[in-house]
Amino acid sequence: MAQTLKIAQTLKIALSQIAPVWMDKQASLDKISRQVDRAALEGAQLIVFGEGGVPGYPFWVEATGGAKFDDPQQKEIYAFYQSQAVCLHEGDLNALCAQLKTHEMAAYIGIIERAADRGGHSLYCSLVYIDPHGNIASVHRKLMPTYEERLVWAVGDGHGLRTHKLGPFTVGGLNCWENWMPLTRAALYGQGENLHIACWPGSLRNTEDITPFLAKEGRSFVVSVSSLMRRSDVPMHMPYAKAIRDALPEMVANGGSCIAAPDGSWVLEPQTDAESLRFALIDYEHVCRERQMFDPVGHYSRPDVLSLNLDQTRQSCLHIKRE
Repeated sequence: MAQTLKIAQTLKIALSQIAPVWMDKQASLDKISRQVDRAALEGAQLIVFGEGGVPGYPFWVEATGGAKFDDPQQKEIYAFYQSQAVCLHEGDLNALCAQLKTHEMAAYIGIIERAADRGGHSLYCSLVYIDPHGNIASVHRKLMPTYEERLVWAVGDGHGLRTHKLGPFTVGGLNCWENWMPLTRAALYGQGENLHIACWPGSLRNTEDITPFLAKEGRSFVVSVSSLMRRSDVPMHMPYAKAIRDALPEMVANGGSCIAAPDGSWVLEPQTDAESLRFALIDYEHVCRERQMFDPVGHYSRPDVLSLNLDQTRQSCLHIKRE
């Protein structure tokens, strides 16, 4: 009897926990490029990086009194940060896209985006999905920056709240505390998400509880990827470097990257205090088994009682009509 061909059910993920070359866009991209090449040698089909990894998270704000109004120090640091932000319209990710295309690998990468469609000066915490063909398939700008982040990042919109087919999976992603927002998660569940990417600036406290919780709620694989940040990563050539170093602890963000299965069990347990590139082979069948008892937008939903509206319009203050 002829055997039935089985469609590939697995996906190999590379979990990249690295310290950005803080406040240096090109050096951070070069470091990411090296991680991509290493992941390709291991046959990874998806590689994920932490929140704001290019050029790094704004740790200086909390450490240096960032809420001071009209403060020359804060203005100078912000201007330096802005100079190192990623400009998609200028092709800052073109080389990375070409590299991923060569390796037929997808990626989620956290960037600080300087957006031309919003004037070119405000900064957004954005999560970029690059597909295996090297195309930027979505750019999700963080809906609500958290606490002191609002002093340097603008609020995003729903344009990037999208999912993507990748092998047997449907993948989506959110930045940091967006993962605590029930309606934001539901927006991705409703688009078929069964592999969720949660990007963080770092620290075990962010990942150890929520990762298995999200996996159980969504009956999905959940990948939490964090960056690292150490006092020594503050470059001495940036404005007020000594003051920033003096105000920060030795380990500012200790990582905590991990992967949970759809039943909440660990695929990769959280790892801290070290840069790493770890791999996991995940099986789509595990999602199917866990959806038998609970499917958040399928048989265990009541759209006649509860539903969600999603606006995926890219927000702008200017709408030009031409003849």
